Amino acid sequence: MTTELTNSQAEIVEVRKHELAHLAREWWCFLLTGIFLVIGGIASIAFPWFTSIGVVMFLGVILVISGIATVITAFWVGKWGAFMMQILIGLLYMVAGFVITDAPIASLALMTLMLAGFLVIGGGFRIVTALVEKYPQWGWSLFNGVVTLMLGLIIFRSFRQLPEEPSGVLWIIGLMIGIELLFNGLNWIMLSLAIKKLPNLADTQA
Repeated sequence: MTTELTNSQAEIVEVRKHELAHLAREWWCFLLTGIFLVIGGIASIAFPWFTSIGVVMFLGVILVISGIATVITAFWVGKWGAFMMQILIGLLYMVAGFVITDAPIASLALMTLMLAGFLVIGGGFRIVTALVEKYPQWGWSLFNGVVTLMLGLIIFRSFRQLPEEPSGVLWIIGLMIGIELLFNGLNWIMLSLAIKKLPNLADTQA
C-alpha cells in the first residue's frame, strides 16, 4: 500500500512539473493578455463616457441577437411544451435590445441607477454584518461597507444634475469597468512574471 501511494505521489509530481514547464514556456501569452487589459483599462478610465455608452450598445446588440437566436431555435425544434414560452422570451429579448439601442442615454441612466441601488444595499448589508458579527478584521469590512454605501448615495444625489448636465454621473460605469480592467491586467502581468520563473522552481523541487 505504501509503495502504491509513493508511486501515485511521484506521478502527480511529474505531471505538475510538466504543467509548470509548459506554463513557463507560454508565459508571454499571460503577459500580452495583461498588457492588453491594462491598455483597455487606461482607455476606459480616460474616456469613461464612451465606455459606458459602448457597454450599453453592446448589451442591446447582444439582446437582439439572443432574441433572434431564441426565436429561430424555437421554430427549428418544432412544436413542444415550451414553444410559446421560448417565442415570448425571444421577443422580449429583441424588444429590450431595440429599446436599449434606440435610447442608449436613458438605458444608461437606468443601469446607473440600478448600480447605485446595488451599492447602497450591498454597503448597508456589509455594515450591519460587520457590526453584528464582529468577526476578525471586521473593521475593514465596516470601512468597505461605508465607502460602498457612500458611493451609491453620491450616485443617487448626482442624478439631480442630469437635466442640466446629461453626462453628470453616467460615466461611472465606464470608470468602474476601466478600473477593473486595469487591476485585472496588472494581476495577469504579475502572474506572467511569476510563471516565467517556474522551471527553476520545479528543478529545485526535483
